[in-house]
Amino acid sequence: MDKRVYGSNKEEISMIGFGGIIVMNEEQKDADAYVAEAIDLGVDYFDVAPSYGNAEDKLGPAIKGKRNGIFLACKTEKRTAEEAQKALEASMKKLGTDHFDLYQLHGVTTMEDVETILGPGGCLEIFEKAKRDGKIRHIGFSAHSEDAAEALMDQYDFDSVLFPYNWVNVNVSGFGKRILEKASQKGVTRLALKAMAHTKWAEGEEKKYPKCWYKPVYDPQLAMMAVRFTLSRDITAAVTPGHMELLRTAVKAVENFRPLDPDEEDYLREKAKGLEPIF
Repeated sequence: MDKRVYGSNKEEISMIGFGGIIVMNEEQKDADAYVAEAIDLGVDYFDVAPSYGNAEDKLGPAIKGKRNGIFLACKTEKRTAEEAQKALEASMKKLGTDHFDLYQLHGVTTMEDVETILGPGGCLEIFEKAKRDGKIRHIGFSAHSEDAAEALMDQYDFDSVLFPYNWVNVNVSGFGKRILEKASQKGVTRLALKAMAHTKWAEGEEKKYPKCWYKPVYDPQLAMMAVRFTLSRDITAAVTPGHMELLRTAVKAVENFRPLDPDEEDYLREKAKGLEPIF
């Protein structure tokens, strides 16, 4: 798999990231097999968080003996220094690692979050100390709010931002454009979520992919086009939803990768009409 540049030191990571929810609630032997398969497919970027159920417990043993060959990203929803310190230590223990390549503020959504994170006693203090101590190589954040994302990037030099960038969102609501533009201006590496999202689950709809809180694209050809839509922008990598089948589809989408052409862009624009965006 082709790789793209992450960070100012120009290291490279795979264009597709392994979403940690893939191993949540799986038998350990299956989690081990999924991780091994992903690595064989060229994936070296793995992203997980404590809020993903037991994903850390499953991913830790699965990456044992493979840690040096992967770019391991983790997150915390904690906003104060004391809480973040405990969360960092707990995640490192579960994942069997002495450092994270990327540690992120998870799901920043409000300006109150921003103020707490950046203020006295905020979790950013622990992030910086951990980086000095060699426990974190890069500091980033994920966001589901364009206002919060812009505020964070205006007030701190983050290494990366992980955010939803999706064909329906962009074409219907425009969500994601502002974050992409601000991050590009600031030199913050762009990492994408929700590339394979389709729309919201309908009330009472049977969920083919129950570990996805939104409805992903079912059709493989459309799903691959959705991944290419996201990665046709100035984005380093796209993290997959929580099922191995979807990761396999995403990997196929970047084999001999080529950006969408104008006709394909028009096709997705038409397909997005009438859909309810998840953001």
